[in-house]
Amino acid sequence: MSKVSQRYLVIISKIIFFYSIFYVVMKVAAIFQGAWAIPNLILAVPYLIFAIVGGILLKRNSYHWAYVIAGAILISIVRYYEQEWMLQLHNYFQ
Repeated sequence: MSKVSQRYLVIISKIIFFYSIFYVVMKVAAIFQGAWAIPNLILAVPYLIFAIVGGILLKRNSYHWAYVIAGAILISIVRYYEQEWMLQLHNYFQ
C-alpha cells in the first residue's frame, strides 16, 4: 500500500473512532438531560462497538479498510434513519 493511501487510512480510521466516542458521549449526556433512555442506548450500541474496535486498532497501530468502509456505512445509515428509529423504539418500549 502506498504511503498516501496508508496515511488516508489512518486519518479516516481515527475520525471514525473519535466520532464514535463523541456519539456515545452525546447519547449518554442526552439521557441525563431527560431524553428517552432505551432508544438512545440502543442507537449508541453500534457506535460503542466501533469505538472499542477503533481503540484496539489505535493501540495496535494496525488499521484496515474494512473498518473504514463499515464505519462510513454505519454512520450514514444511522444518521439518516436516526429520528425515525428513535420514535419507533420509543413506541415499542413504551
